[in-house]
Amino acid sequence: MIPTEDASARKREIEEKLKQEQETLSFIRESLEKSDQLTKGMVSILSSFESRLMQLENSIIPVHKQTENLQRLQENVDKTLSCMDHVISYYHVAKDTDKIIREGPAGRLEEYLSCIAKIQKAVEYFQDNNPDSPELNTVKARFEKGKELLEAEFRSLLMRYSKPVPPILILDAIGGDEEIEVQEDVMLEHLPEVVLQDIICISAWLVEYGRNQDFMNVYFQVRSSQLDRSIKGLKEHFRKNSATSAIHSPAVQAKRKETPTKKPPKRPGKDDALDIEIDSYIHCISAFVKLAQSEYALLTEIIPEHHQKKTFDSLIQEALDNLMLEGDNIVSAARRAIMRHDYSAVLTIFPILRHLKLTKPDFDVTLQGTAASTKNKLPALITSMETIGAKALEEFADSIKNDPDKEYNMPKDGTVHELTSNAILFLQQLLDFQETAGAMLASQESSSSASSYSSEFSRRLLSTYIYKVLGNLQLNLSNKAKVYEDPALRAIFLHNNYNYILKSLEKSELIQLVAVTHKKVESSYRELIEQEIQNYQRSWLKVTEHLTERNIPPFQPGTKLKDKERQIIKDKFKGFNDGLEELCKIQKGWAVPDKEQRDAIRHAQKRVVSEAYKAFLMRCANILFTKNPEKYHRYTPEQVEVMIDKLFDTSA
Repeated sequence: MIPTEDASARKREIEEKLKQEQETLSFIRESLEKSDQLTKGMVSILSSFESRLMQLENSIIPVHKQTENLQRLQENVDKTLSCMDHVISYYHVAKDTDKIIREGPAGRLEEYLSCIAKIQKAVEYFQDNNPDSPELNTVKARFEKGKELLEAEFRSLLMRYSKPVPPILILDAIGGDEEIEVQEDVMLEHLPEVVLQDIICISAWLVEYGRNQDFMNVYFQVRSSQLDRSIKGLKEHFRKNSATSAIHSPAVQAKRKETPTKKPPKRPGKDDALDIEIDSYIHCISAFVKLAQSEYALLTEIIPEHHQKKTFDSLIQEALDNLMLEGDNIVSAARRAIMRHDYSAVLTIFPILRHLKLTKPDFDVTLQGTAASTKNKLPALITSMETIGAKALEEFADSIKNDPDKEYNMPKDGTVHELTSNAILFLQQLLDFQETAGAMLASQESSSSASSYSSEFSRRLLSTYIYKVLGNLQLNLSNKAKVYEDPALRAIFLHNNYNYILKSLEKSELIQLVAVTHKKVESSYRELIEQEIQNYQRSWLKVTEHLTERNIPPFQPGTKLKDKERQIIKDKFKGFNDGLEELCKIQKGWAVPDKEQRDAIRHAQKRVVSEAYKAFLMRCANILFTKNPEKYHRYTPEQVEVMIDKLFDTSA
């Protein structure tokens, strides 16, 4: 049982909590009632706001739609007015552009092209919208007039400002020293920059809008003329300044490495003019390459890409044809010289041919893309020159072999024959053009190796050729020597010629060149020279044979000789004296131009004769063979030596 007091307290506590809960419940109910009232008030306000918004929307939307319609109408009106203005403007184009079109594009190209653009748009409009209108014909005619004046301006600018390149500028452009590592290229300005830009602009318009290619023909005709005139101007420069500026200018001197250091044999009255022509042609070839390259660079800025090669091909034809014609004339002149047996004239081809072959790679690059007929012109000229050159070489060799033995043409003193000096001089000229001459000979070879001949192959051919000429010369000289009745003079003649040949070979590179295929050529000539000296010395046997003891009977000094014995000794003295005087008189008029050889021959002869004479005098010293010994003993050994020292000396 719970005590009564505790129960009462518990009861009171519960009642107290119950009361509090009831109060809280009452407060919540009051709060809910207030919340409901507020919600109802808010709903009422929102309903009222919604109602007002709906009323506002119902009144604004019609106004908005009406405003949009008005704006659209305004825009349509503006567009219509703009279109009307645009259309009306096409009807006024002809009138608005009339003055500018009539006056042409000179000096105001940009403005002129702007007018042409307006006319072009008018043409397009009328073609699309009113093809039957008279205005279309008007603007079409105006457009064609504008195009015609643009073409005229293109031609006018080209002709007015295209000038031949001055010779000095060309020489500067082609005359650079290849030994200088860094060399600044000389730029050739063919047209002023402002003019060039106008020409480029007109060209671009004519291609894109003018549908016209006639201006390309105008271009190549004008520029072709200037290219040809530039080269002719250079040629004329050489002619006018042949003795001074052209030959001694730095540009020409730089090119001297490509021309012979030794000139062809002199031909009276022709040398200087010929040298000028050679120099001129060589420089004109180089000038053509440089100018053509420059023309192509200019052309690429003006002519459309797919027309560039064809236009360039046409542009260079006149100048190229003139150069090739001049080359053909050189070949023809050489051919005529061969027919006259003037083989030295053919040497003029060598520097030109060498230069053409050196220039050919640049030629080939420059002419890329041109017609085959254009590309083949230089190779054809080279082939022609090689053929005529090879013919000249072969005929020259034959002429050396077959030169007739004309008695009146033989040197009376036995000196070097003109044939020998001319032959050696001709061969020496070839040294300056070894590769060119070798290539000439190789070009005529029919063997399979000739198609791809090497430098060594052509060098061996040239070596063989020179040896052949020397062999022909030796054979001919041997035949010519037979014209001389005196064997001694025959020997002196052959000695002089062989010695001249050997010395000439040794002084130049000919000896090394011949040695490529014939290593013993030097020793062969030395043997020939020594052999002829021995042949000459035999002429003294008829003098020295009188000094021998042959036919002299043995006797003792002081013994009285018989008449027959005395006569033998007298005859020996007389034979020696007469033979010595005769030989010295005859041989004094002969020539041995080489001092070293002359002294050696004299010395050897003095030694032989003097020793024999001294021995003879000693043998006869104490023999009484005459009452007048001075009549027979005319000369002392010293006097004999002096007489021999005067051999080969016409002044003695």
